[in-house]
Amino acid sequence: MSGSGPSVVAIGGGHGLAVVLEAMVDGSSSLTAVVSVADDGGSSGRLRRDLGIVAPGDMRRCLAALTPNGLIRKALEHRFDHGVLAGHPAGNVLLASLLELESDPVVVMDTLAAMVEARGRVLPATSEPVDLLASAARGTVKGQVAISESGAIHEIRFSPAEPEVPSAVVAAIEHADLIVLGPGSLYTSVLAPVVPGVAAALRRRQGSLVHVANLAAEPGETEGYGLDEHIEAVLRHGVDPDVVIADVTASSDGRFGDRLRQYELVGALQSVHDPRRLGTVLSSLGS
Repeated sequence: MSGSGPSVVAIGGGHGLAVVLEAMVDGSSSLTAVVSVADDGGSSGRLRRDLGIVAPGDMRRCLAALTPNGLIRKALEHRFDHGVLAGHPAGNVLLASLLELESDPVVVMDTLAAMVEARGRVLPATSEPVDLLASAARGTVKGQVAISESGAIHEIRFSPAEPEVPSAVVAAIEHADLIVLGPGSLYTSVLAPVVPGVAAALRRRQGSLVHVANLAAEPGETEGYGLDEHIEAVLRHGVDPDVVIADVTASSDGRFGDRLRQYELVGALQSVHDPRRLGTVLSSLGS
């Protein structure tokens, strides 16, 4: 990928990270996604349990977001309806086959990105399978799906406690002009890839770290959270963004001062960030 604009690393998982990639794919000189591989639900969970691989689903979704529109992009996201593959996206099955042949998921993702002519790089946050653990009001909760439904979460941690982080991830974070964290499910997508090795790389960053705040709380995971509670959770996990951007409709008590900046970030669909508006704001912060 080449062009004008900042070099960008986007960290997260799920649909939120895909939105950031869509927002920045035309406005960056290089674009790298650092993706959570802790998903234990749905197709990813089944493949993890059966094959012992890193969860492929969020990596597939981000790769599709960077793939030019057309048959290949549709095929990556195509979900089988019948037979033994029912419920599996084709891209997950392809990734699973590659991960059985090649143990290094960075090699797998770079190979597949070249195959589909992706306009950026997708890297796993860890090079080994990892599980999320949460300290919640009801005690310790294990697994992304269970955590997303638990509520009253104080912190998340990982099993293994310090999973291996690919050197390519560390290098991308340390040398990026702009690092974007979020939006997405706060604990199970946004903070899930911030394992100790990623957190350490963020502390050594040269570029600006921008946290894109969620538009609203999620039932279960962050029920009762406002904007301030979302930001406090990010800070509580040792992530110290230079700037937090939020939609103009969000309210804050002012405790974050000039670090918090608010813009019109939603379009016709009020429940999601508009990629065009988000890209304009992020590009201005990375220049």
